[in-house]
Amino acid sequence: MVIAAKQSPELLDYLLQRRTVEAVNLGEPGPTPDDIERILTAAARVPDHGRMFPWYFLVIEGEARAQIGGVLRKAYPEEDPAAAEAKIDLESEKFLRAPLVIGVISRIRKGRHPMFEQILSAGAACQNLVLAANALGFATHWLSEWYAYNETVREALGLDERDNVAGFISIGTPKKEPVERPRPELSKIVTRWEPGVPPNKGDEYDKEDMGFPVKGFSLP
Repeated sequence: MVIAAKQSPELLDYLLQRRTVEAVNLGEPGPTPDDIERILTAAARVPDHGRMFPWYFLVIEGEARAQIGGVLRKAYPEEDPAAAEAKIDLESEKFLRAPLVIGVISRIRKGRHPMFEQILSAGAACQNLVLAANALGFATHWLSEWYAYNETVREALGLDERDNVAGFISIGTPKKEPVERPRPELSKIVTRWEPGVPPNKGDEYDKEDMGFPVKGFSLP
């Protein structure tokens, strides 16, 4: 039996209960070098139309977490010029919350396959990375935050106009159990298609007091 058709009730049960643990609740120990190798190998094994590998990874651990913190300290006043020193201190410590942070960077490749598909592949790499870390006994927090879009931070990370942060994924040992949060009702987002039947688009989940996001993927 090929692996794609191998039943795994344990995996399905996990996916039905998967939960993020906030970065502030991630502690030591973090993944070993061998763990990181396995996590990244799994992250790179995702759907990828045309074998373009439209992503790469930045591993931020050890002293590098504090060094990137220095960049955040310099960059945050660009986001909030009136920020108090205590707020700047807090923002500069973002990468110190967990033992390991892996940046998944979407890089648009030259080729004939759509850019949107390449971006989706980077998102799949993030999810595989999360699941692989979980399978090794670690908890994760996938997020971006302001520094994913800040030009000072992007420059320090070596990103250019073809690169976008798909996510910074914090990894560590959970210090507390996460609380469950609401999930979408399937009846609002699932349609069994028939001619003339309008799809359930889940528009009730729009935040009516807000507009469409202005930050996101910039494409070359």
